[in-house]
Amino acid sequence: MRVLVVTAVPVERDAVTRAYGDEPEVRRVRGAEIHRAGPLDVLAGGAGPAASAASAAFALAADRYDLAVSAGIGGGFAPVAPLGSLAVSRRVVAADLGADTPEGFVPVTELGFGRAAHLPPRSLVRAAAEATGATAGDILTVSTVTGTADRTAALLAAHPHAVAESMEGFGVAEAADLAGVPVLEIRAVSNVVGPRDRDAWRIGDALTALTEAFGKLIPVLEGWTRHDRDDTAD
Repeated sequence: MRVLVVTAVPVERDAVTRAYGDEPEVRRVRGAEIHRAGPLDVLAGGAGPAASAASAAFALAADRYDLAVSAGIGGGFAPVAPLGSLAVSRRVVAADLGADTPEGFVPVTELGFGRAAHLPPRSLVRAAAEATGATAGDILTVSTVTGTADRTAALLAAHPHAVAESMEGFGVAEAADLAGVPVLEIRAVSNVVGPRDRDAWRIGDALTALTEAFGKLIPVLEGWTRHDRDDTAD
């Protein structure tokens, strides 16, 4: 089982590889550096859906993988995903891909083209949630981090099953889909989605939670097989 894990920044990448204990083997692919730790190839692909999609696509083209995982810290929707908790994706959702209209936001699917969500395998979501204690639900990909109460309310109205938001998940999912590889997203909650209060963020605690999560997740990933790849979430 070979798993590509894509984070946004090196500190998240290092939090993931730290779970395996050994010093990772470092190798380069075009435009990126991959840290190999056991079954995991971990790549800091950059912030935002475009950077993560491009980085993941290059890595997926350079080697053969059984699974792609978007991982890192992110915002959690209160009260279901409090600070320091974990969220795992039942759906990876592009929350702001579409059109703004006088009647409100229209997702890309209602415009008649593209897609707005990817569905990870149900069995893998269940196993990951059980092993790590993560809350399963929609993880929203946004290009702009939410920082107001109004925007938070709008996101929850459109996505009532949302548990967390990030900036990279949908990009990784798009690249994985093109490569024919299933995808999963897992986030350690560093801040509450809502009015921006940088002083209240707990990045260190979230990174520690991310390391602990992958310590528990690695046996799950090693035991999961590709025959489950079409077992997508509801």
